[in-house]
Amino acid sequence: MIRTARRLAPLLAVLALAGCSKPADKAEAPKTLTFSIVSTEATQTQMQEWGPFLKDMEKATGMTVKPFFGSNYSALVEAMRFKQTDLGWFTNQSGLEAVRRAGGEVFARTTHPNGKDGYQGVIIVKKGSGVTLDKLLKCGQTLDFGMGDAKSTSGTLAPNTFLFGPRGIDPVKCFKTVRSASAEANLYAVASGVLPAATDNTRSMDRLEAINTDQSKKALAALQVIWTSPTIPEDPMIWRADLDPAVKRKVADFIFSYGVGDTDEAKRQRAILERIQTGAFRHADNTHLLPVREMEATGDVVQAKAKGDQTALTAAQAKLDQVKKEEAALPKG
Repeated sequence: MIRTARRLAPLLAVLALAGCSKPADKAEAPKTLTFSIVSTEATQTQMQEWGPFLKDMEKATGMTVKPFFGSNYSALVEAMRFKQTDLGWFTNQSGLEAVRRAGGEVFARTTHPNGKDGYQGVIIVKKGSGVTLDKLLKCGQTLDFGMGDAKSTSGTLAPNTFLFGPRGIDPVKCFKTVRSASAEANLYAVASGVLPAATDNTRSMDRLEAINTDQSKKALAALQVIWTSPTIPEDPMIWRADLDPAVKRKVADFIFSYGVGDTDEAKRQRAILERIQTGAFRHADNTHLLPVREMEATGDVVQAKAKGDQTALTAAQAKLDQVKKEEAALPKG
């Protein structure tokens, strides 16, 4: 038995060394990307618009790209938080939430196909209805009102910050009912007379004009804008900060070259981008969200003043001062 042990000893030593020298298995690079899109219309319609873009991303990255259609912006934030999605197109406010709560990181921003930089939130009414801004702001809980998703920049944050907040108006107490819906749903609800007034945005109205169907033309012709917000920055594209660096490079190479140049292929790509309401993407980082942080802090200051809450006012003012300090530190031009 001693002899057997002696004969086995060299073999065991070799096996032990082999085990030590064997490299650790590398984590397999992900083969699938999940791209989040807020579902403003039927999934079939969304796929018609987004399908060509996602297929081009698949071809460029060599990865399977799956869409994730969220019914609202909160669903998109939660999906990224639980790593059910890898990247997507967010509004500024929902993007800020994704950065704060879901490990998101701004890496790009959209542009307007016609060259405009930014868009506006609006309040729309039906032409000839007699609903004016003054009538709307009298409150009295006599009118139904449509607002955006809770994480909508133009449909909720902008009107609260620039219109209702400075006047000490709480929409829930002001109107008979407040309904939350997408910009497109609000637009058609007002055009058809279901709602007397609602929030919307100029990008949504531009999109309706681009569709150019009998239904969209009829809806636009029925609308009147009674309030317009200051300009809101274009939307951010956000990926998970912990996404594999190699995958980030593939995505960035695709995003920042897509629709760029004068080739026939670039022209084809720009036509696809127009279907999803953007021009070529631009580089961005989390500083893109500073304007919406300023809007948020300004709204907090307004609310604290209205309530006479000095503690809340001090905290809100400190938050606003910090945002302005960060804005002042940005490179000029």
